[in-house]
Parts: sequence; structure tokens; C-alpha cells
Amino acid sequence: MNITQDKIDNLNSVLTVKINPEDYKERVEKAIKAQAKKAKLPGFRPGMVPAAHIKKMYGKSILVDEVNTILNDTLSNYITDNKLEVLGQPLPKVDDSKEFNWDFTDDFEFVYELGLAPQFELEFTSKDKLTYYQVKVDPGTLASRITNLRKSYGKMSNPDVSADDDVLYADLKQLSADGSVFEGGISATASVRLDQVGDTKIKKSLIGLKKEAVVNVDLQKAFDGNATIIAKVLNISEEDAQDLKSKFQLTVQNINRLEEGDLNQEFFDKIFGADVVKTEKEFKEKIKEELESMMVQNADQKLQADMLQFGLEKAKLSLPDQFLRRWLKATNEKLSDEELAQGYDDFARNLRWTLIENKIIKDNKLEIKYEEVFAAAKNRLDSQFRMYSPQPLSEEQLGQYTAQFLQNKENANRIFEEVKAQHVFEYLKGVITLDKKDIQYDKFLDLK
Repeated sequence: MNITQDKIDNLNSVLTVKINPEDYKERVEKAIKAQAKKAKLPGFRPGMVPAAHIKKMYGKSILVDEVNTILNDTLSNYITDNKLEVLGQPLPKVDDSKEFNWDFTDDFEFVYELGLAPQFELEFTSKDKLTYYQVKVDPGTLASRITNLRKSYGKMSNPDVSADDDVLYADLKQLSADGSVFEGGISATASVRLDQVGDTKIKKSLIGLKKEAVVNVDLQKAFDGNATIIAKVLNISEEDAQDLKSKFQLTVQNINRLEEGDLNQEFFDKIFGADVVKTEKEFKEKIKEELESMMVQNADQKLQADMLQFGLEKAKLSLPDQFLRRWLKATNEKLSDEELAQGYDDFARNLRWTLIENKIIKDNKLEIKYEEVFAAAKNRLDSQFRMYSPQPLSEEQLGQYTAQFLQNKENANRIFEEVKAQHVFEYLKGVITLDKKDIQYDKFLDLK
């Protein structure tokens, strides 16, 4: 057996593996004898089937299996022994001019393409600078949060005339092109939330309505083409909602309004507990504090995104793009050329950053412990359970669920990657110079 590497360039290689009968003959004979002992065939006692009979019936498939096993082991060992950093997996080069007889005397030659990871040096120091935004609550965001809280603990009323942010309980009937009701068309009785209506002109037409008022509405335009909202209002599929062109007749049956709760002690106690907050000023300060605590996560996410972009520009990594495109097509049968063209840049960007993360981990000997992965998975599951049940799970139950969750390789890999990313983020935060800058939340949202 012989394996050789032909290096095309720094990112592409070709491996040629030659296998002759001496490499596989003994293995094939052993496999045939083993199968003969286990075979149950008519006319033969169990375990007494002659090896020659097994070879005649199944010898070719056994040979194929054994050669494939030798081939895979050889490729894997060669890559490991030569410390090749391979991207994706080796891709076989098909040569239609070569045909094997599989008659136990063949000399086999297999050729594989390899995509290699780029070799690079990358060092982050205090000379590298990034802006770290310290997000502050702007008056509009604070007012909006307080309004939402007051509505959450407010009272429902049924005014005579609709106003902004009301909910119209209405009958909806599909219209024909001439404006008449389409017989046999879509009809529904649903709640139409005015705060979801994006078109200013249509929203204005829905304000000031009384019960039994009738207006014609273009739902696609009203909800900015949001198929999810339209589907829910009309009780149809999102696919049908996406293609819907008709206008609808809307007849108001009732008007619902959620009145804001009073800023009194009862309201403060419901939100924060008895006597934690006693004045409107304290209430606003508490809400502001909670919002800014949440906004730390937004700031960290922005910094992570900026670090990623900074690292990519600093490293300027090249990839074996043509190989990777072929590999993606070969390993994803349903992937169309159009989907590949649209998604490849994002795939390559993420791959480059993964290579950078791995180098940071390796060069700086950052250790990722199982306990950290377990704790991260445990916190994730705890948050999910709390969304559906006010009663938290016991530590023992949560631990059992976490262990089961991590037995799934895909789950374990995903959480590991998240912990790894956090390690890299914290490391870079401690190395790069962070230029701290205060910014109001509404301005922060405008940043790219």
C-alpha cells in the first residue's frame, strides 16, 4: 500500500492511495470465514457453510467493504500523522476511465482532493482598539417600557370610538376586483391590533371608527406584507397569506382598549414586591436600572460582532473556496446552485472566524472544562423550563435533564461552541484596548 501527496498550493492537495492484493487479501479471507461461521443458508447446518460458497455469493461485496475500510483508515491515519489541517472531508476524484473488476486480484488506485486550512500568525495586543458602548436608557425607551408595564396591569375597556393602539374585533370578508364581496372567498372574525398596522394611511382610516363601521382594507399593505400576522388574522396558512392580493371588507363588531394601570402603591407592589418601591421617581429609576442591565447584553453582542469583523480584517485569511463549494454540494444533495451562491459568503466568513477562534484557544492555552459546558447547558434548560412553568425544577431534576441533553452529540457540540466563543470573547476583552463610550439606546440601535 502506498499513499502520496501532491501539493497543488498552500490550500489544496491531492492524495493518491494505491492498494494491492497483498494489502487486502488476508483481511478479505478472514471476513469471509467469519461470515461463513455466522451464515444460515438452506442446505447447510448453522456455522458449517463452506467459505468458498460465501466467497462465491458475497465475496465481491465483502471485498468492497474491506477495501473501503482500508482506504478510510489509510486516509485518516495519513492526515493525522502528517498533521494536515483539513477543511471539510477528502473528496474523491472520479475517473470514468478506470474500472475495477473486484476479482480479488485488482490493484486499486484512489485519488482524493483535500482542502487545507490556511497557516497564519495572529496576535492581539493593547495596541488594538475597539469601541465598547455603555448603553443608557433614552426617554422614549423608558416611557415605552413604563407604558407596557402599565398596560400589563391595566384594565380592559370598550370605548365607543377607536383610537391608536386599540384592538378592533371585526368581521373580515374577501373582496373581488370590482369591490364586491367575493362569494366563497376568505372570511374570518378576528382581532386586528392597530399597533401592528404599519401603513400610516390605512392606520388613520381605522382610527375614529364606531361599532358596525365598515371599511375596505388592503391587508398586505396594512401589515407590510407580514405573512405571519396576515395568516393569524385570517386563519389561513402563511403560504396562502404570502400570495394574497385581495382587499378585505372590515366590519367593526367591538373595540377593545387596554387602559394603563395607575402609578400607585398597589401597582408598584405587583411589579417589585411589597414596599420595595414607594414613589413614582423610585419606580422610574428601578425600571431604568433594569433596562440598562439588560442593555449590557446588547453592548456585549455589538462588541462581539465588532471583534469578529476586526479579527477577520486583521487576519485576511484565504480559503480553498472552489474545493469548499464542491464539498458543500457533495455533502448536501438538496443544496441548489442558487442556494450555494447565496449562502457561501456567510459560510466562509463563519469558517474563517472559527479558524481564528481555534488559534486563539491554542496559542493562549485557553482551557474549556466540561463543568463549564454542563453549567451553560443547565442554565439554558432552566430558562426554557421557566418559560413554561412558574415552578422551577429541583437541582436534581435539572441536572438529570442536562445530562440527557448533553448525551446528544449535536447539543453537546453546540453548547461547547458557545462556551468556546465566550472564552475567546473574554480573552480578547482583556487584551484589546476598549474605548468606552456612553450612548443612548435609540442611537445605539442605529449602529451597524
